[in-house]
Amino acid sequence: MLDDLRQEFAEQEASSSLSRLYDDPEFGRMFAVLHYRLNLHFGSINERLRSGRHYWANNSRELIDLIARLREIRRDLKRSGIEIFLDERYETDVERCELWLSPSGGSSIPGDFEPIEIVKYEPVFHSSFATVKLLKRDESASLKMVGQGSYAFVYSYLDPNYGIKFAVKRAKKEIGDRDLARFRREFEIMKSLSFPYVLEVYQFNEERKEYRMEFCDDTLRGFIFRRNDKLSLSSRKRIALQFLYGMNYIHQNKVLHRDISLQNVLLKVYAGGAVLVKLSDFGLAKEHDSSFTLTQTEMRGTIRDPTLINFKDYGLPNEIYSIGWVLSYIFTGREGLKPNNDEVGRIVHKCAANDQVDRYRTVRDIIADVERLAAAPTDASA
Repeated sequence: MLDDLRQEFAEQEASSSLSRLYDDPEFGRMFAVLHYRLNLHFGSINERLRSGRHYWANNSRELIDLIARLREIRRDLKRSGIEIFLDERYETDVERCELWLSPSGGSSIPGDFEPIEIVKYEPVFHSSFATVKLLKRDESASLKMVGQGSYAFVYSYLDPNYGIKFAVKRAKKEIGDRDLARFRREFEIMKSLSFPYVLEVYQFNEERKEYRMEFCDDTLRGFIFRRNDKLSLSSRKRIALQFLYGMNYIHQNKVLHRDISLQNVLLKVYAGGAVLVKLSDFGLAKEHDSSFTLTQTEMRGTIRDPTLINFKDYGLPNEIYSIGWVLSYIFTGREGLKPNNDEVGRIVHKCAANDQVDRYRTVRDIIADVERLAAAPTDASA
């Protein structure tokens, strides 16, 4: 059967750009040909949507035959223990076309038929040779509460499939629609961010009103409080830079956190003392181009700029103040602004200047000054 398939598709046309997408030694050529033929039809259908909404008779029969042959190939290979998978988008588009394709006289394209998104630069076919079997168990995992806020509980659990700790953030049952919207928006913002120093979230469960995320071992407050007499300047500097890199990233993505606290900066702690800073709790975050905002809410532990009169006016200078306050804690282990008696103090007080005009303009500027801090090399990891 494999020999017959190789022979069938060996001489059929396929573009070189699509052929490059498939390195499957058994089915690569067949995948490229089928992908090419589907794209030709989908492109023609999109063109007819703009002029007449009638798909010609020959083209209709060819697409009907192509779909039938594709299903036949998948069925025959499955009997031999080989599964062929078609990208979900194309699987849906094939089904949409079948609803109106006619074998004679051409086919009328329905008025509500949406254009097809044509995939050119990624494969749409895969074989079971190129996939991995994912475990799916119905086992339950015990949750351990590790924290709570005004509208959600946070739990940790050990995943039975991987032996790795994850966290679950679950909305409290008694919260109203306003806080549920805030909770859902928090997940959406964090899901849109992808950076080493931003907490990663994975999956939102609408039924339970919860989402999964990576587990962190400690908060910035707890980590430094327990090690303040042992942390070197080099270690503090590396922690500070990770925090700043994360803040710079979210600002570059037009997001203001608006809820910076020593509890909302988390750390993953590794063997040997290495740590990885993770920004979390984006429940009050606001995107630059978003009209979604919440200004009346409980803000536990939030570092508040004393020059901010109304939270709805919160802007980058107010975030810079909070950043300076966190930097002061990282370098001193004390909550409050460090005196302006050395280079670290100068950086902190430039972040927190009473006149906002005198503050740093961007986090990138703060990074430049922190990177210049003289810190002796050390073998200790952070």
